[in-house]
Amino acid sequence: MQNPVRAVLVCLTVLLVGACSLPRGSAIQEEITLSQSSAEAPFAVVPVSRSNINALRTWPMTGSSQKYGWFSGQSGPKSNIIRTGDNIRLVIWDNQENSLLTSNEQKNVTMDDLEVGPSGTIFVPYINEVVVRGKTPELARADIEQRMEMVVPAAQVQLRVTPGLDNSVDAVGGFTSPGTYPLSSRNVSILSMISQAGGIAPDLENPLVRVIRGGNTYEIRSDKLFETASANVVLRGGDKIIVEEDERYFIGLGATGNEQIVPFDRENITAIEALAMLGGLNEVRANLKGILILREYDRDDVRIDSSGPEKRQVVFAIDLTSADGLFAAGKFNIHPNDLVMATESPVTALNTIFGLIGRLLGFQAILSN
Repeated sequence: MQNPVRAVLVCLTVLLVGACSLPRGSAIQEEITLSQSSAEAPFAVVPVSRSNINALRTWPMTGSSQKYGWFSGQSGPKSNIIRTGDNIRLVIWDNQENSLLTSNEQKNVTMDDLEVGPSGTIFVPYINEVVVRGKTPELARADIEQRMEMVVPAAQVQLRVTPGLDNSVDAVGGFTSPGTYPLSSRNVSILSMISQAGGIAPDLENPLVRVIRGGNTYEIRSDKLFETASANVVLRGGDKIIVEEDERYFIGLGATGNEQIVPFDRENITAIEALAMLGGLNEVRANLKGILILREYDRDDVRIDSSGPEKRQVVFAIDLTSADGLFAAGKFNIHPNDLVMATESPVTALNTIFGLIGRLLGFQAILSN
């Protein structure tokens, strides 16, 4: 019978040669970063540290088209400015006998549904077209009353504005009661409108509030809108509000607690938070020096200087065994569609080999007996 020790040595040699073919749960860091030194490498490897984290945070956003941008410094008008499409109700009082507007029995006349036309005017008998758009109701009333003096010297004017379609907001979707809502004043905030529309639909997860104004779209997560006073902007006629689920996500693979697709539950997620959301690191398999974030940039984002990536595909490498790496990971933001990978320690493969050797020795001992 063959010498057991010799058999073990032969098997050990075979196992060591074929170590890389042994099944593993995730990649070893060197396998991913092997070609980083080659000029023809399809990707660049960028170590993440406190010395470059601020520069990396200025690199372009990638992934989902949801790139948040909310109104900045727009408090809105503080008075009820008349706009095109509004309806004006005039009541003109005149106590004079033989008045051009009133009769002896009724000393006032009411003019309803005077719509502000595209030119910003309404028609008033005897004084013709009067520009009211852009004025407050009080200023428009005073202007009409002054012009009426030429025809009815003692006339007094009352004016009331009813918002028209151009002074309404569409709560399009994502609400308990979607619909078109007129603005009762020029100071209706977005939170007030959300309340009027019955609130955000309860079945939406991680809701994102989107406002379409003119040719621009503004977005903010609902949790940030609710907690930030300055984000409660004043709406304008014609605004459209849509609430949808935040569809951004990142992917977790490798030696983490879970391998899964993870939705963004907040506006920004750091590398440390991403690992926590994945259930942490596998204490047996994970290589703490090999946390990798794989990201692909648009062609237009590639830069030849430090203001952006040198290649479209970038592997960001983080070493969690140092304070420098830990602090940097706490500030490095994950982008939508990023792949967060915890590589596997080379020791894992070696332990697998030793386990197989142990079983082989036990088997040879049985044969020897």
